[in-house]
Amino acid sequence: MSLLVRVAALLLAVFLPVAAFAESVVIRIGFAEVGVGGRQFGTQGGASVAHARTLLEKEFAGEDVTVQWVFFRGAGPAVNEAIAAGQLDLALQGDLPAIVGRANGLKTKLLMGSGVRNNIYLAVRPDAPITGIDDLKGRKVAQFRGTNLQLAADRVLAAHHLTERDIRFLSMDFEAAVAALRSGDIDATFGQADLFALQDQGLAKVVYSTRGDDPTFTRHSHVLVTEAFETAHPELVQRVVTTFVKAADWASDENNRKELFEIWALSGRPVAGFEHDYEGQTLAYRQSPLIDPFLIESYASKIQQAKDYRLLRGNASVEGWFEPKYLNTALKQLGLERRWTPLDAAGKPVATN
Repeated sequence: MSLLVRVAALLLAVFLPVAAFAESVVIRIGFAEVGVGGRQFGTQGGASVAHARTLLEKEFAGEDVTVQWVFFRGAGPAVNEAIAAGQLDLALQGDLPAIVGRANGLKTKLLMGSGVRNNIYLAVRPDAPITGIDDLKGRKVAQFRGTNLQLAADRVLAAHHLTERDIRFLSMDFEAAVAALRSGDIDATFGQADLFALQDQGLAKVVYSTRGDDPTFTRHSHVLVTEAFETAHPELVQRVVTTFVKAADWASDENNRKELFEIWALSGRPVAGFEHDYEGQTLAYRQSPLIDPFLIESYASKIQQAKDYRLLRGNASVEGWFEPKYLNTALKQLGLERRWTPLDAAGKPVATN
């Protein structure tokens, strides 16, 4: 065999394996929310910051990797439908929808928190004789059922010796609930921080908040990945998680509070609402990506709660669901192992050395 032929054969052996892996990849990421009027921006955790600041696009610049972001007005249930149809690879989603998806057989792994310990609020019509949770019995109340708001609200009701049967609940998304409250079609609504905008306009009164109440009343969101995508592209999953952790670090810095709220306001929700929502709380408390005992226990207890309310058709468990290796690698690579304080199952800070 001539030298030229041997060199050609060697080059072929070297480059063919590389070419075999040089595939074009699209990373499809779903958000279980959408901004006011369909704005394509979210308001939860490092993932929302990464999207608004195009951090993943910068991470994969120059590579044959495309990032697609999809926002769902139907929130968590719509994300589940998209996952079941094979239309998403990763998603930012709340606790209850993910639990329902797991019980229905969706194969996913929970990678990190992204928007945890979120408060819920109860807003009422200005003329309604409702001063708190105890006054809701028999009232028409809006709730975005099937989202992570539902179980959090149910826990608050239970603490006041009420159940869903005691309330005349109407299932509405956030925008519809605000419109119904303004028109007087409902007496009250459970919702999030944008309810403060109605209060500031004199169109509603916020009469209850989980802020300062039992931390187990809060709701959580996370980043998940389908098992199929993780199996096919673990290296891409790692880079996505690392990018999201970088964003969570930035979003946890008090020096960035004003800019963070302005980024979230791209969703059409006012900055004032976020200022109300975070009053008296540090950014790091809410922007923690950690898979700590509090987060795991919260999901475990909500699985049981969902079973008690007969919201699940099948079985679900936290066993084998959380996959912390990508988060742990990112924390170590970025030197952020001590950036956030983990909480125990009861929501108390865990002492670290």
